[in-house]
Amino acid sequence: MITLIDVSKIYRSGEVETAALKNINLTIEDGEFVVILGPSGSGKSTLLNVISGLDTVTSGTITFRDHELTALSEDEMTQFRREHLGFIFQQYNLLQNLTVYENVQIGSDIGKNPLNIDELLGKVGLTPARDKYPHQLSGGEQQRVSVARSLAKNPDIIFCDEPTGSLDEQNSKQVLKVLQELNVEYKKTVVVITHNTGIAEMADKVIKMNSGRIVEVIHNEVKIKAQDIKWG
Repeated sequence: MITLIDVSKIYRSGEVETAALKNINLTIEDGEFVVILGPSGSGKSTLLNVISGLDTVTSGTITFRDHELTALSEDEMTQFRREHLGFIFQQYNLLQNLTVYENVQIGSDIGKNPLNIDELLGKVGLTPARDKYPHQLSGGEQQRVSVARSLAKNPDIIFCDEPTGSLDEQNSKQVLKVLQELNVEYKKTVVVITHNTGIAEMADKVIKMNSGRIVEVIHNEVKIKAQDIKWG
């Protein structure tokens, strides 16, 4: 689905150059659950940003199926993200004056072939909270709303940047369980950025990063269910 060839990213500040990514070669297959693992400063968030077109590469190419993303204009890349990608961040970014249903509808409204909102709310366990506002929800419930909103437009890929970073273990595992089920039931490609080694046990593929490089790629023959992973 996505292929990176010799991708590098250099940030420049005056005469100082910082290599955030160094000659990255990587393939993410359709329907995979991928975890990108590494400490702060390892380049994992930069890798997610260039794959998803939130940032540009300094050199190298990124392709999605038959489309070279690194050749797209800014407007073309914006359109590509709108049609194909979903995002879940550490912060929930919900609109406080809208209900759960209305927040999810924001995602649905920009999709060409959106999923049924009430069905999605059932999948993430929020049917009883359908008409509540974000301030009436726990952190875990708010993150599940953001998951449903991301999926509502029916994207090909869901990018998750530390999606459990603000949650305790119980709520984190609930959110991860939802992501795992969406990956299986809806055949969505899921890419999760994390520093939590336990989450790696859920993945089909684990990409370990350090100092801007991929240092190891692990394929899990047996995947652990979200509720059974070791936390921390």
